[in-house]
Amino acid sequence: MAERRTLRRDRVARGRRGFEGDLVVVTGAGSGIGRATALAFAEQGATVVAADLDPDSARLTVELAGPGAEGAAGHAYAVDVSDAEAMEKFAETVQAEHGVPDVVVNNAGIGMAGPFLEHSAEDWRRILGVNLWGVIHGSLLFGRQMADRGTGGHIVNTASSAAFTPSRAMAGYATSKAAVLMLSECMRADLAHLGIGVSAICPGIVNTNITGSSQFVGMSAEDQRRTRQKAARTYARRNYGPEKVAAQILTAVRRNRALQPVTPEARFAYAVSRLAPGLMRLAAKSDPTR
Repeated sequence: MAERRTLRRDRVARGRRGFEGDLVVVTGAGSGIGRATALAFAEQGATVVAADLDPDSARLTVELAGPGAEGAAGHAYAVDVSDAEAMEKFAETVQAEHGVPDVVVNNAGIGMAGPFLEHSAEDWRRILGVNLWGVIHGSLLFGRQMADRGTGGHIVNTASSAAFTPSRAMAGYATSKAAVLMLSECMRADLAHLGIGVSAICPGIVNTNITGSSQFVGMSAEDQRRTRQKAARTYARRNYGPEKVAAQILTAVRRNRALQPVTPEARFAYAVSRLAPGLMRLAAKSDPTR
């Protein structure tokens, strides 16, 4: 037990001086927060495994982090995080070709909004498959590798401020992210004796391309298009870039933080959820998509 705690302290101390020589796996690394996180770790000297459903976007991330940039070389893979078999093969390949990761960032996610009664069973399977099962797959598979290696590691799970901000318009999305937050808390308690830290990252409104791909259930195709455009304009005006989230992710790993709300509104929502939950329930009755 004492040896495990010492390993974790050594890793945290080493993290404060950068991530030189570390192997970092990032899912959803083809754009947005995932790409910014992969590049941030690469700039600190890590070798990055960039995984994304879109192989071209993953390769572009590696090109941006590779020769000519400040970071070390990277490796690109195409994988569907919701597919258990595909994730098993991915984890096996990473271990065989590059070794056991020192840090894993389970970041891949999709957006979904709309009334609860408009969500179909397939909608629930899709949102939970990517946002929750993707995190479970990555955490289980790479967490076991870290445990077997015996020198600790760190797992980062991207949740959202929606995890503690109920909304009538985001039943599926908020549920998936709340589950990720609770999963992270449970993992953190369970894996601490192995020297494996676990952090949940909860961004708020961040200017990424998730608004352009989010599904708005219960709307026609044309209404969805208009709503996506409106959301994209709102996020663009907010102008909080994914590189700021990436910086917070690196800090969470260095300091072994359990929970990191990102953006002022996320920190405010978290405080209100703890101090005045009734106020959050009242606010949940509003529909920001209308």
